[in-house]
Amino acid sequence: MPWTLVAPGAVLAFTALGHTSEAPVTIPLWIELLAVVVASISGALAAREEKLDLVGAICLAVACSLGGGLLRDMTLQVGNVYILNQVYALPTAIITAAVTFVVPALIEKQDRLIAVLDIFAVGLYAATGADKALVYDFEPLIGVMMGFLTGVGGGMLRDICLGRTPYIFQRSNFYAVAAIAGATAYVLLADAGVDKILAMVVCVSVTMGLRFISLRYNIMSPTEVDLSRVASHVVPERLRRSESAGKPQVDRTSHTARELADRRRRTLADIERRRNNEAQRQGRKAARKAARRLRWPKQ
Repeated sequence: MPWTLVAPGAVLAFTALGHTSEAPVTIPLWIELLAVVVASISGALAAREEKLDLVGAICLAVACSLGGGLLRDMTLQVGNVYILNQVYALPTAIITAAVTFVVPALIEKQDRLIAVLDIFAVGLYAATGADKALVYDFEPLIGVMMGFLTGVGGGMLRDICLGRTPYIFQRSNFYAVAAIAGATAYVLLADAGVDKILAMVVCVSVTMGLRFISLRYNIMSPTEVDLSRVASHVVPERLRRSESAGKPQVDRTSHTARELADRRRRTLADIERRRNNEAQRQGRKAARKAARRLRWPKQ
């Protein structure tokens, strides 16, 4: 089969009712299946980490590789269902999961390559997901959402099946943000009339570029943002002066002079009181000495 063969699942067939307005983007079969393989490896490795059996690994791999497209098709409810229409997708996911589960050492040594191919698959899925929404005349915002859902939906289903918070919802380097940016780039270019192949290349490039930049410079998605605290630190100084200008002015000079006079008066009074107390104490002491002399005269 030549590499230029268009994948049946990527090329959406026109329905009998003629709902489509334009031809969908075409992707070579080997590229399409490569994305399925990479996503299946991710699911199978996650299954091994959680000590699942072979059946669990296969199910998790299928959900991870084909779950995003399934969520997209269930949401749009138009055209064909990718997992049913593409005859090679499901067998590819199952075989990849089985091989990864049985011989994980072959895959784990290629962790960097898998990471590159994984974000490549996310960008590719984002483009095809957005394209299907545009082909069926949905709004551009729906196209971005479908691109995002197709790109990261499989990983979200994987995490849900494992009973943990989906990775795309956690604070991390750009992953979901990269998928959204890639899908947005595709929708903008396709809506402007740019060739869909070129738009898909830009989508994948934007997705991979943002991901690698966030990893290179350790840029994390924001969390616990409180704009009220930010606003309190960026209030201009002139605004503060203008607010204070409306308040009644206080004669601070006279106020300070009165405070000093009161403080001096209190200090002098305290000194005088201490002197009187000391004089009284000395007087009592002298009286006690005189009484002792009268009581015990010298021999």
